[in-house]
Amino acid sequence: MITDILRQAKEASGALNSLSSRMISKVLMQVAEAIDANTRYILNANKEDLFRMDQDDPKYDRLMLTAERIAGITADMRAVAALPSPLGKTLESRTRPNGMKIDKVSVPFGVVGVIYEARPNVTADVFGLCFKSGNVAVLKGGSDADASNRAIVDVIHDVLVLNGLPREACTLLPADREVTQQLLHADGFVDVIIPRGSASLINFVRQNATVPIIETGAGVCHTYFDSDGNTSIGKEIVYNAKTRRVSVCNALDCLLIARDRLADLPEICRQLSEKSVIIYADEESFAALSGKYPSELLQKASTEDFGREWLDYKLSVRTVADVDEAIEHIARYGSGHSECIVTRDQAAAKQFTSRVDAACVYVNVSTAFTDGAQFGLGAEIGISTQKLHARGPMGLAELTTYKYLITGNGQVRW
Repeated sequence: MITDILRQAKEASGALNSLSSRMISKVLMQVAEAIDANTRYILNANKEDLFRMDQDDPKYDRLMLTAERIAGITADMRAVAALPSPLGKTLESRTRPNGMKIDKVSVPFGVVGVIYEARPNVTADVFGLCFKSGNVAVLKGGSDADASNRAIVDVIHDVLVLNGLPREACTLLPADREVTQQLLHADGFVDVIIPRGSASLINFVRQNATVPIIETGAGVCHTYFDSDGNTSIGKEIVYNAKTRRVSVCNALDCLLIARDRLADLPEICRQLSEKSVIIYADEESFAALSGKYPSELLQKASTEDFGREWLDYKLSVRTVADVDEAIEHIARYGSGHSECIVTRDQAAAKQFTSRVDAACVYVNVSTAFTDGAQFGLGAEIGISTQKLHARGPMGLAELTTYKYLITGNGQVRW
């Protein structure tokens, strides 16, 4: 059955190739309007999923939809619809001495498979980006969000059918785990797979897939408060990066602080107590915070508390000597996602940005901005932490590949 579904998805990719950019944008605008109009229907489905999940589960916030979040989803879809098409762009052009012209032109992948967990917003985001870039979206969501995902896909299918387009342009696979294995080995049907979720999910996909994959890695994000950091700026960055949404991959997991600024640590962390953030501090930072941060929210860190993606109101804190030691810590414990330095020292900032190996490196800016919409991409299909093909927020351009078009006037080669 899954093979038949994937075959139909592959066939649907041919139908998308003939659509004009104007038609694609029109359909996406209609989908956004339909999702807005069906907000209550989608929220009711989401309640079914939320009912089955423990509210203390870190994934609960990711799973939860609200009217405001749905409005955000449709706003992103409209933004994607309004962007220029990434297809048919001449990336390079050259004419050889024999008169043969070679053009390198952007084209869709064809069929993009996305495996994700309790993130129903991903369903709409992935469809919007894939459709705009001429790709069929094959979605494999987790069972935690199955009712929400199906409600969103129902709305998308209604719009596709209304416009005489194949429903398979947005294919939602059953939530069974066995289906994941079949998708990972769907050679010939699926062109690329993008996993979105926990480190364990991404590792499983990497180790088992025979279809090419683009990793969107876990986000173990650091902020380093330098010797020359501005306290008022730093405390706002730390508070925002940690508490804006703890369940997303750009949330702050570890604060590094220069030893000569430990006296400022209580002020930097003060606002975190308002959100009941539990701090796991190394020996020096624990001493600096003792008596100045709520004792019930302050614990001594173990080695296991560094390199963790908390996805919760928890934060590791470690004292370092200088920017060199901060960079060494990030090299050891970071995931290549998003890293930040708070400093007024241009030399330290340059050293940090040139040596830190991550997709997004910030100077005096919250890591919460690692997001396709915030980067002007409309939305994102994920944050790639690898270095082949795509890195960082993946928008429309990253959902295309290219082919060479060669034209001439009878040239032959012997």
